[in-house]
Amino acid sequence: MARTYVNPGESATKVLIIKLSALGDFVLAMGAMRAIREHHPSAEITLLTTPPFESFAKACPYFDRVQTDGRPETTSATTSMLRRLRAERYEIVYDLQNSGRTANYFQAMRPRPPLWSGISNGCAFPHHTPHRNEMHSIERLAEQISLAGIGPEGGYAFGDVPIEDFSWVAPALRDPPRLQPAFFSLKGPYALLIPGSSAHRVAKRWPEENYVELAKFLAEKGITPVVIGGKSESPIGALVARAVPEAKSLCTRTDLFQVASLGKHAVLAVGNDTGPMHMVTLAGAPGIALFATSESSPDLARPRGSNVIVVQSDVLEDVQVKDVTQAISALGVVS
Repeated sequence: MARTYVNPGESATKVLIIKLSALGDFVLAMGAMRAIREHHPSAEITLLTTPPFESFAKACPYFDRVQTDGRPETTSATTSMLRRLRAERYEIVYDLQNSGRTANYFQAMRPRPPLWSGISNGCAFPHHTPHRNEMHSIERLAEQISLAGIGPEGGYAFGDVPIEDFSWVAPALRDPPRLQPAFFSLKGPYALLIPGSSAHRVAKRWPEENYVELAKFLAEKGITPVVIGGKSESPIGALVARAVPEAKSLCTRTDLFQVASLGKHAVLAVGNDTGPMHMVTLAGAPGIALFATSESSPDLARPRGSNVIVVQSDVLEDVQVKDVTQAISALGVVS
């Protein structure tokens, strides 16, 4: 007979959450992270992650400690990390990464592993439902933590799963000026244009000339187009700013706190299937998400803000600017 395990709940004192990357996946996991914090209100919760998320996670009230060596590059570094994890004697671990790497971390904790939620064979709270790979990340992680004893009895109802809104950002930082649109000299309504994607997934990018045409449309409607992204998006940001005098490029100029805050105040966000798009729509921006269905499924990866429309085609070259402007009108952003 299989052994039955019980989540320690409010009595837990030491809890570990594992989430390594990437930005979109991290953002979509934050609702589950908040639910874990609420379930273990008195516990010291440690996040095992990677360096890009260090400053953001350290400011987040869901965690008490943040460790960034979750993806060690050498055998000695891996040995050191695992030795530390064993020494911490966590009562329960939530593996929200659910990769082969993190499954190996569980196996390395034997013969006396902590209670563990994830896909690892032999763990206390396995998430092995046959449909898990056909679920959106938010629902999948909600189901995972539900199987570990978090949330309503019988599981979360569809539409009632834990979803992040980043309302903690301003209070956590004491609402500094850099979180306000005025910090970037933005006055009046603005729309975020998010043209990036993973470097190895260029087919997920809408053609840059379309972003230029869209920026012209927005400027004509009295909405400032604002391009955000990293170094690889700087050329398209510059292109839009040159072609549309009213536009502004903030590429390389925003951190994650500012991305969330810009999303909170934006009247619109238009972007590819990429991490910042998830962040700004969860923060409150009405969104138009552009999907190449040959690359990713909107059912599994669409942004999940409260007011998001997906515009999709097999390849993004087939999505016309008029398709996007019609969707913007449907959102009620412009008439």
